Amino acid sequence: MAFNRRDVLGGIAGAAIVAGHAPGRAFAAAPALPKAPVTITIMDVGGALALLQPGFDAYKAAKPELASRFVYVKAPAPELAGKIKAQQNAGKSDIDLILTGSDGLAAGLDQGLWTKLFPDYDASFPGIEANYEPAALNLFKAQGQGYGVVCAYYPSGPLLEYAPERVSKPPSSAEELLAWAKANPNRFMYARPANSGPGRTFMMGLPYILGDKDPKDPVAGWDKTWAYLRELNAFVEYYPTGTGATMKEFGEGSRDIIISTTGWDINPRALGIVPKSAAIATLKGFHWVSDAFFMVVPKGVPDDRFAVLLDVMQFILQPKIQAFAYDEGYLYPGPAVKNVGLELAPQKSQDVIKEYGRPEYAALIAGSPIELPLTPEKMVLAFRRWDEEIGSKTKK
Repeated sequence: MAFNRRDVLGGIAGAAIVAGHAPGRAFAAAPALPKAPVTITIMDVGGALALLQPGFDAYKAAKPELASRFVYVKAPAPELAGKIKAQQNAGKSDIDLILTGSDGLAAGLDQGLWTKLFPDYDASFPGIEANYEPAALNLFKAQGQGYGVVCAYYPSGPLLEYAPERVSKPPSSAEELLAWAKANPNRFMYARPANSGPGRTFMMGLPYILGDKDPKDPVAGWDKTWAYLRELNAFVEYYPTGTGATMKEFGEGSRDIIISTTGWDINPRALGIVPKSAAIATLKGFHWVSDAFFMVVPKGVPDDRFAVLLDVMQFILQPKIQAFAYDEGYLYPGPAVKNVGLELAPQKSQDVIKEYGRPEYAALIAGSPIELPLTPEKMVLAFRRWDEEIGSKTKK
């Protein structure tokens, strides 16, 4: 499995099937399943396909009368909303299902691009809320807002990942991180929050670490956070447009401390991009900022394909399919539903987690608060402000 399957720095990769679409669906009853199998085109934003493709393959094998094949394309999160909106405006949308993190979900909600699934199509998802892990259920309600189906979950971060051979004593507080960055300019890095899970968890985790007035309000409640990020900015050379670049530079030795998450810690070490010896640390006042991958349906998907999509999404939430989400630690733990132990995962996943997972994660997850990300509308505002006040001020 290649590392660059996660890295969506490029534009859309792959072909899709063009079909005419109605502008919207004016009814809530699930349409009838098609009498002939259909092709489903899925856009992956951020790497969820690596976790879920085995599930789609299993669906095709189990129900060839409904799905003839799945076509996959990719896009970077900041481009998602613009591409989908342009296609919808042109009346020739060709994407049926989107796999996205909170960033792409939020951007699409902001522009009204997604089909409302709940409560409109509750009958297609029996017991969905009862089956979710508690933190995944919170994300489903607060982030999904009736439009997004949580398909993979993790507590995320923000974590410091550091090279112990070059950093003998990692920073243990926000103040120490700032002092370290000042003493070691350009050796600390994180990626642009609008296109990076670690980047956005760092941005959203700082208000808890710094004791800001309202961690849920990036406009009126983050005075300490914005001031801190502006000060830290002076010692950051530039902000990559994706997390993969930070891992590459860290692995090559040009950065000594980067921002990471559970999955971005485990998976690049398992793949040899980052040395196995890399260590992790947290800052005083640490709270997890949870994250997830969501399945969303753009407006305008024809009835025959929409009917299959409802069935596909329910299929993906089965425990035996969710076990694939352990993958090679990319979104650790990964499963969004209850009762999916590591023993249900493929042997390769079990072996990777055993070798590259960290025993301290269990205690960190059990002993630290797990917060929701910003609501989609607030996240869009935070991304915009970061881009304007932080990202635009770097030396490169």
